[in-house]
Amino acid sequence: MTTLPARAAAPAIPRRAWQALIVLLAGMFIALLDTTIVNVALPSIRTSLDASEATLSWIISGYALSFGLVLIPAGRLGDRIGHKWVFFTGLALFTAASVACGLAQNDLQLIVARVVQGFAGGIFVPAVTAFIQLLFPAQSRGKAFAIMGAVIGVSTALGPIIGGLIIEAFGEENGWRLVFGVNLPIGIVALIAAAILLPNGADVKAAKGAKSGIDVIGLVLLSAALIALLVPLIEGEDQGWPLWTYLTLVAGVLLVVGFAFWEISYTKRGLSPLVPPRLFSHPAFTGGTILALVYFAAFTSIFFVISLLWQSGLGHTALESGLVSIPFAIGSIIGSSQSNRLTARLGRTVLVIGVTLLSIGLITVFVLLLTVPGVDLTNWMLLLPLLVAGLGNGLFIAPNAQFIVATVDRSEAGGASGVIGVMQRIGSAVGIAVVGSVLFAGIANANIQGPGDLAQAFTDAAAWAIGLSAALSVVALVLVFALPKSVSSGHAPAAPTEET
Repeated sequence: MTTLPARAAAPAIPRRAWQALIVLLAGMFIALLDTTIVNVALPSIRTSLDASEATLSWIISGYALSFGLVLIPAGRLGDRIGHKWVFFTGLALFTAASVACGLAQNDLQLIVARVVQGFAGGIFVPAVTAFIQLLFPAQSRGKAFAIMGAVIGVSTALGPIIGGLIIEAFGEENGWRLVFGVNLPIGIVALIAAAILLPNGADVKAAKGAKSGIDVIGLVLLSAALIALLVPLIEGEDQGWPLWTYLTLVAGVLLVVGFAFWEISYTKRGLSPLVPPRLFSHPAFTGGTILALVYFAAFTSIFFVISLLWQSGLGHTALESGLVSIPFAIGSIIGSSQSNRLTARLGRTVLVIGVTLLSIGLITVFVLLLTVPGVDLTNWMLLLPLLVAGLGNGLFIAPNAQFIVATVDRSEAGGASGVIGVMQRIGSAVGIAVVGSVLFAGIANANIQGPGDLAQAFTDAAAWAIGLSAALSVVALVLVFALPKSVSSGHAPAAPTEET
């Protein structure tokens, strides 16, 4: 009598791998918490430091931009020298920069510390996905990534609430400083645990080779291009759009062109570029990266606008401002929890539904702000549209990278994922810059005679700022159709990305 061979059991996962995952996700938690917790602190920062409108935009955009620019180089550095000490160094710098943010005595110090904080986050966050790939076997990797996705959702959802509670408890002058101080105890504990629990570089390095170096000139060109574009977008309204703002925009465009030519030349020499030009030989991938940029420009600016409206315009507390975001956060968590199951059944239609719901929610908020007098506006009016927008965001966020990666060859999946992460961060930075410019221009041009006029001026300006976000979400909806209808099994699934 012959017996059938037993099905091979999934390899056991060492307890140390799960302990390492907790350490890694603690670092990711504070990096993503800081993308949303600061929104509710902006009005307090403005009052405490007598900060300009441009400073408020830089606090958010500077973090997002520096975070995004360093993602790819940091990932490659970890592949070459081992991810443990890249993670440790980035987390240590992030924790120190958080303290510097809390101790800042003027707006320039805060902007510099915030940029360094984003830079540090971009250094250590790529190590999280790298370690999951290295520590967990293929059969268990999905569970680890699912936990990571839950941390992404929870950290960004808790940010406004935690920020509001801290400012409510300690007052505006000290509260915004302690918002950054939250990172200190978590960072210290995570650093100690990382030194003990994370495996050393020898067993987590990728294949070496002289041709896998970091494209330093490409990074400098891309950074200069984006800074040249962002500076006039953020400072232009505050400065009255002098000639230098237009010249700087032109310089930014020329630097982008120069970056593209450099990447092509770098690739022809057999080296590994920051952004592989071959990826853009796939028209669908090009459309997908534009989608990532436009979508993140649309949704990350929502609570930047609402936080300033709710506190500076309507006179509510930071905690009340944080509570406004709860419906969107709940919707995002619900949508994310169902997105993978629905993607398996509906394919690209999940993304279409997600962006449609986001667009409906934002358009409804736009109409409400445009038609309801500022003094009569309540958080209850925004509950349903923000819940709908949050559901759509959750449905889109989790699977979108998989569909974009599916537009390229399997061998290009790693490079494609890195480019998508960068485009998402650039989109966040540009979105805050442009939408913030619309908001502050509307307030500056209003005829404000008293408190009632101030509330209405903020409400009207916020309406057009949200209207721009809604318009960007409609553009994103059109771009979704550039993606394939389903994710082919022949493509490696993309890891969850670090959204804001």
